[in-house]
Amino acid sequence: MKKKLSISLYILAGLTTAGLFAGCKKTEDFLMLRNREGLDAQIWETEGAIQYYLNETYHVVMPEFFYNYTANNFNIHMGSDENWASATEANIQKLFNFNGALVANDARWLGGKYQGTNPGDNKYFDIARCNTAIVNLPKSKTIPEANKKRILGQFYGLRAMSYFGLTKTYGGMPLVLEPQSPGNLTVGGRVKAKVMMEQIIKDYDSAIVMLEGVKWADATERGKLNKVGVMALKAKALLFWASAQFNPGNDAARWQTAHEANKAAYQACKDAGHALMPDYGKIFQVEGPANTEAIIVRSYSDKVEKRGHGVEARSRPASENGQVNDWYYATTRMIDAYLMKDGQPAVASNTAYDPEMFWLNRDPRFEATIAYNGSVWPLSGNATRRQWTYVNAINESGNRSFYCKRFSSPNLPFGQVRVASDIGGSGMDWIELRFAEVMLNYAETANETGDLAMAKSLVRDIRKRAGIIEGSLDYGLALANDKDQMRALLANERMVEFAFEGKRNDDLRRTRKMHELTGTLATYQISVIDDAKRKFLETVNPNLGGKMNRDTLDMTNKASVKAFFKYPIPTVTIANNGPFAMPQYYYFFGLSNQFMNSSPLLEQTIGWDGGTFDPLN
Repeated sequence: MKKKLSISLYILAGLTTAGLFAGCKKTEDFLMLRNREGLDAQIWETEGAIQYYLNETYHVVMPEFFYNYTANNFNIHMGSDENWASATEANIQKLFNFNGALVANDARWLGGKYQGTNPGDNKYFDIARCNTAIVNLPKSKTIPEANKKRILGQFYGLRAMSYFGLTKTYGGMPLVLEPQSPGNLTVGGRVKAKVMMEQIIKDYDSAIVMLEGVKWADATERGKLNKVGVMALKAKALLFWASAQFNPGNDAARWQTAHEANKAAYQACKDAGHALMPDYGKIFQVEGPANTEAIIVRSYSDKVEKRGHGVEARSRPASENGQVNDWYYATTRMIDAYLMKDGQPAVASNTAYDPEMFWLNRDPRFEATIAYNGSVWPLSGNATRRQWTYVNAINESGNRSFYCKRFSSPNLPFGQVRVASDIGGSGMDWIELRFAEVMLNYAETANETGDLAMAKSLVRDIRKRAGIIEGSLDYGLALANDKDQMRALLANERMVEFAFEGKRNDDLRRTRKMHELTGTLATYQISVIDDAKRKFLETVNPNLGGKMNRDTLDMTNKASVKAFFKYPIPTVTIANNGPFAMPQYYYFFGLSNQFMNSSPLLEQTIGWDGGTFDPLN
């Protein structure tokens, strides 16, 4: 029996994740879990084996820190006007039409591999894992019914997450709900987006029922789906279904359905004890029950193999042992999105805004997120450390104007920043969904269904937490007096609140606003200094306890700043990138050639070469 179980686990880890017959690459290679008859049926009688299988399914389905989304062209889903990588990554340049049109082969989210062991390899292998459990686990004779429900609820939730990812990317897709055998395929072509969404909601509803009353031990089971998390995911899916990408006719009934689901999710989260964290800057730095805002997380560890990550190195500067990634480099549009401290826009007509001292008097989320020239950024245990971003700053590289503070750990030692053998780094958890998103989703549906007061109330709470002052305009909310104005306010609020959390691309696509962006994303300001002044600032001053002269520079004093740095502040544009111009058919991507060639039943998306399938059909 011990030998048999060992073989079963090997099959689970191998055949059911890759599941291939050598040399066979047809439709079933992409869509099916191959040869499920080869699995030892005793697996479904052994809870430990099932749990191992479930853990591996979480590994491939649960989203992660988005600097990782570069393999398999996954990075197209992070392209937006918030980050500089959108102008430096080849496929993103094509997406925004900087230097050529995107082609279907560049627009994968299915992945292009005949396996399913890593996130982004092939979403149908992720779905196949769920299908196999959903069909076989109920047949178990030894697993208690309560345990079956608890496990099945998670598989239903993970399957819905996988299909939602496909639907928001491609619209209608093949819908596979049963494990497939090569000798008995039951897969057709792409189905209507409506059918996809109905199944997603059905799966979420199944998960909600099965996870009723389930509580997880934080120390060993952090990151597992629970009822309130699934309710929030369902509400989010319905928000997408009501949004312009899927609802170009603005059907009011969809908004009402979404509103009811989001209201229920908001109340369920509150009843479960979820609330905004007091300090916006520490949302990702606090883990476990102390983080009342985190609802769905991907749990990491700096001590367990294969559970580390390199987000510290990807966001820290070179002077702090970092290799910073362009995904965490703010564009000019991102900088401009931050309001002033009283909630008013940072525009020329606002007398409190000085474009030459743009960092002053801003929404406190700016200081919590953006490291600019001379800003305080505690790292490696140095609470008074300042970040310098002027050109050729000592110990830095790349002449970077801005860094992202949000995913750094202030007290992480210099030597622990890098990940070696997949161990190390900070072990910081990725928060896929937090209470602020539930609140803003609810605010959006409230606004669209005519409850402007509720929408404002929710945003008001978020702005209070951020540290915005009431002022004379009710935290800036008095500037929105109708549905259209509030819609624009909410879009900007989401951009700021979720900066670098990977939400912006989805928001631009689901609201059909991406093609309306104008100008270029590849612009940023740089701080320039004369060489002699740079050397003076970088001179170690014995009267300062070994600090450099620059550490005494008052960045709130305009005269002091302008005495050292050149004005007007130069603006730089990446070479070979033109203005933003995205074709509207990019709102639903084309299927890659590799996937299309797997079956004659598949139709390409309208707008792409040879496309005949309407994603909203």
